[in-house]
Amino acid sequence: MPINVPIFLTWLRIAMIPLVVGLFYLPDTWISVSVRDTMAAVAFIVAALTDWFDGWLARRWNQTSAFGAFLDPVADKLMVCAALIVLLDLSRVDAFVSLIIIGREITISALREWMAKIGASASVAVHRLGKLKTAAQMVAIPCLLYNQMLWGIDMRRVGDWLIVVAAVLTVWSMLYYLQRAWPAIREKAG
Repeated sequence: MPINVPIFLTWLRIAMIPLVVGLFYLPDTWISVSVRDTMAAVAFIVAALTDWFDGWLARRWNQTSAFGAFLDPVADKLMVCAALIVLLDLSRVDAFVSLIIIGREITISALREWMAKIGASASVAVHRLGKLKTAAQMVAIPCLLYNQMLWGIDMRRVGDWLIVVAAVLTVWSMLYYLQRAWPAIREKAG
């Protein structure tokens, strides 16, 4: 397993997941709800920024690797799924929306694994729909974690709207990837 700065940042993102989740298990006597929510939102934003930064560094420094390409999306999915479960527990996100997003992540991960196994991974390469979906999630989730007013803007409302946009993009991108993979699936399954 190669260790370089981009992979270290990806591992750091994975290590931040228990921090974000753990904040919500601290007693209210230790930390106020508003401080807890702010810390969780900031930690999520830092983790999300490392996602962009580690990819940029890997390409810039020519440190891309098969392991990094595997670990990076796993870290993203773990981070999003953990945050959605916390938000679901706090009643800040709808169960149906969480199910759509988490279900899609599992489905597309399995699809990509299958397509790689049959030598057709190019048909499910990352598309701009997937990137838009990720961007909507990465903005919606910290808004929902923060759950407060910021500069006169109700971040909870912004998060509510963006998570619905993310859910729509989630379904749309899943259908896109399934449609792209369908010919290879039909050929290999038959």
